[in-house]
Amino acid sequence: YRLPIMLSRRWRNQCIELLDTECTLIQQEQGINLIHPSSHCPKCSGKIPVWANIPVIGYFMVRARCVNCGLSIAKRYPLIELITGLLFVALGCTLAQPLELVGGMVFTSLVLCLILIDYDTFLLPDELTLPLLWLGLLFNLHGGICGGLSNAVLGAVIGYLSLWSIYWIFKWVTNKEGMGYGDFKLLAACGAWLGWNNLLSILILASVAGITYALILRLSGKLERGKPIPFGPFLGSAAIITFLFMDKLLPIILLY
Repeated sequence: YRLPIMLSRRWRNQCIELLDTECTLIQQEQGINLIHPSSHCPKCSGKIPVWANIPVIGYFMVRARCVNCGLSIAKRYPLIELITGLLFVALGCTLAQPLELVGGMVFTSLVLCLILIDYDTFLLPDELTLPLLWLGLLFNLHGGICGGLSNAVLGAVIGYLSLWSIYWIFKWVTNKEGMGYGDFKLLAACGAWLGWNNLLSILILASVAGITYALILRLSGKLERGKPIPFGPFLGSAAIITFLFMDKLLPIILLY
């Protein structure tokens, strides 16, 4: 929620500096970062009590409404918390080593943020994709998750170049842009965590899911011809699924 607001403010300030014009920031945007101000209601700006911020449970304790003004709280909040918790449990059942589990939780958390930001804004911020990439290389420095640094480096390079190549081929054929550079960086980051040998699983799952989603929207009349859909949510979801199953996933995909 906050990162896109912070980026928008920064980009606008940069434009103001380049154009040498004056502009006053909207009051709501002043001083916002990932820490300040503390959790508050977007309508009344009332501070949310600590007990109301307990994942999932807090949503029901306040009966899905702001304790100050009664504004209805979106179901998205407890759903994200519940999905994150379930994924952490799944990682705990899959990964034996504590360091791998920590890495899996970091990877899943950042990818979930990227999925939701891309869904909302069509943005995959470098502030998340690049740290995700470097952390993947760091966790695989001595074996780690994908078997070693060489696999991680190859995964990052092949991940980036594969979508980069598809982008330019598509643009050369159609004279249109089929995806954004953020998708390249996200797949590169996934390759850094999971290795080059798991990239095909991610691409197949993401492509099938994306095409299916687009067809459903098109047939239901909810997607106009030529209107884009974000690819990041499908890449991220496929990466999380692949993380849970690793090398076991590709044989299953090819079998079907």
